[in-house]
Amino acid sequence: MARPKKKVEGERAAAILDAADALLAEVGYEGISARAVAERAGVNKALVFYYYGSVENLFERVLERYYTAHGELLARALEGFRRAPDDVPLAERLHGLIDVYLDFIEHNRLYARLVQQQVSGGGMHLHLVERHLRAFYDWTSSLLAEMAPATGRASARQLYLTFSAAVINYFTYAPLLGDDVWEGDALSAAALAERRAHVHWLVDTLLAALAAEKPDAR
Repeated sequence: MARPKKKVEGERAAAILDAADALLAEVGYEGISARAVAERAGVNKALVFYYYGSVENLFERVLERYYTAHGELLARALEGFRRAPDDVPLAERLHGLIDVYLDFIEHNRLYARLVQQQVSGGGMHLHLVERHLRAFYDWTSSLLAEMAPATGRASARQLYLTFSAAVINYFTYAPLLGDDVWEGDALSAAALAERRAHVHWLVDTLLAALAAEKPDAR
């Protein structure tokens, strides 16, 4: 019995998207081509253009898929943060929020690299990066506004950038830290657990500093 045409087309389109994702991790955007994607996906090169129009559009779809998954996870985490019982300490709720972010980056390590490539190289998809960055910034800074002022050294916007960098930058530099620097694999399970504990400590330290700050000194 023949398989439904829509199902076959959906599987082909998904295979092309997955192939592009895998190749981006291996060779980066500059090294990717429609032929290479087609070969990895096991389809004719013409189908890459049929489903996505161009390699540029295909890359945008890969990036958009990461952003969609990231946004959905973050939205659920923020909702859980807001609905947490009053007796759950703020630090514990923030740890949970940070853990969602860490989990996503740990399992989608290409995501941070793709975004940074676009920013550092002035890529053609900066509009996509800017749109999603603004959404994430608005969500998290509004949340942090409950504990921090709008401007100043301890402001919500500064905390957003600090927490974001603490998560993403580790995965940028960890692959470059060899045994002579890190004394082991910086991306091993033990190293990632250590990093998570460090970010939790950073949250606790900043919360303690915020609690000790006088309003007029912020």
